[in-house]
Amino acid sequence: MNKTSQNNSDISILVVDDVEVNLIILEEIIKNMGYEALLAQSVKEALQIIEDREQLPKVILSDISMPETDGFTFCSMLKNDPYTKDIPVIFISAMDTASDLSKGFELGAVDYIPKPFEKTEVEMRISTHLKIYNMQRDLEENNKQLNLVVARQMEKLRIEQKNIMTALARLVESRENVSGSHYKNILYNSRILAEGMQLSPMFEDDVTDDFIDTIESSAGLHDIGKLMIPDRILLKNAPLDEEERRIMCAHAELGAKTLNDIYEGVEKNDFVEMAIDIAWYHHECWDGSGYPKGLKGKEIPLSARIVKVVDVFDAMISERRYKKPIPLDQTLAYMQEKSGTDFDPDIIRVFMRIYRNFRGVHMD
Repeated sequence: MNKTSQNNSDISILVVDDVEVNLIILEEIIKNMGYEALLAQSVKEALQIIEDREQLPKVILSDISMPETDGFTFCSMLKNDPYTKDIPVIFISAMDTASDLSKGFELGAVDYIPKPFEKTEVEMRISTHLKIYNMQRDLEENNKQLNLVVARQMEKLRIEQKNIMTALARLVESRENVSGSHYKNILYNSRILAEGMQLSPMFEDDVTDDFIDTIESSAGLHDIGKLMIPDRILLKNAPLDEEERRIMCAHAELGAKTLNDIYEGVEKNDFVEMAIDIAWYHHECWDGSGYPKGLKGKEIPLSARIVKVVDVFDAMISERRYKKPIPLDQTLAYMQEKSGTDFDPDIIRVFMRIYRNFRGVHMD
C-alpha cells in the first residue's frame, strides 16, 4: 500500500507502518491538521517515496516492529544519510520498554508515541516537532546568511590588505629605481615554482592549492623592510662598507616587524603570516650561514626558501643600475653550485626542471 494525499500545504508527514488500520487513522489525523500524509507499509516503500519526491517530509512517524526492515534500522539509515539526517523521526509502537526507548533515542529519534495512540497526543507531538524543525531551519538559514556576510567582509579585508601591501612593495621598487617587472616576476615565479613543487611527492603535503595562492600574493613583500633603509645606502652604486652592509641586512627584520606593526591588534590571516615569514627569513641559507637568525634546513619556513630561490635568480638575470644581467648559463651554474649551502637542494632540483617557465627568462 502506498497512498499519497494531496492538498495545498507544502508540509508533508510520512507515516510508515505495516498495519493498514494504523495508516488510515494517522492519515486522517494528519489531514485534519492541514498537512499532506504520505503513507508506506514498509521501509522499502518509505525510501521510495523519499527518493521520488522533490521535497522531503518534514516529520516521519515510524513503527518499530515491521517485516523485513524494522523501524530502528530505518531510523539509522535516515540519520546516516546527509540528505535525510535532519528529518525528525517519531516512533509509534507498542514496544515501550526502557531499553526500546533508549535504543530509539540513541539512533536519533526525537520522540515516541505509544500504541494505541490518542489523536490529541499525535497532534501535539507532530506540532511540537514541526515547530522545532522550522526553528532549526530558520536558525541554520540565519547562520548561513551571517556566515556569508562575514565571509564577504573577510574577503574585502583581505583585498584591502593585499592592495596596501602591493602599494608598499611597489614603493620599495620605486625607491630602488628598480623596474616594476621584478615585483611581478617574484609573484609569478613564486607561484610557478610552488606549482612545480606540488607535483613532487616530497612537497605535495605542504604545497597545497591555498599555499600556492597565498605565496603568489605575499612573495612581493619580501623586501618591504628596505623602506626603512636610508637612500645613501639603498641607492649606493659602489660596494657597501661593513657598517652599511650591517644596516642593509637589517631590512629583513625591519620588514617583518613592519608587517607585525601594521597588523597589530588585527587577526592575521594566512597571507599576512606568510608575508611576515618571507620578509624575515628570505635571506636565511640552507646551511645556516644566512641572516638575520642563522636558521638552517627546514627551520627556515618553506615560503621563504622558495622566495629566496626566485629572488636570487631574478636579481642575477636582470639589469640593475649597478650591474648588467648575468648570462642565464652562468646564473644556472651558480644556483646549482649553491644548492645545499644557500638553497634548499630539493627546491633547486624542481627549479632546474621548470625555470624555463619563469617570467623574465629569455632563452637564446
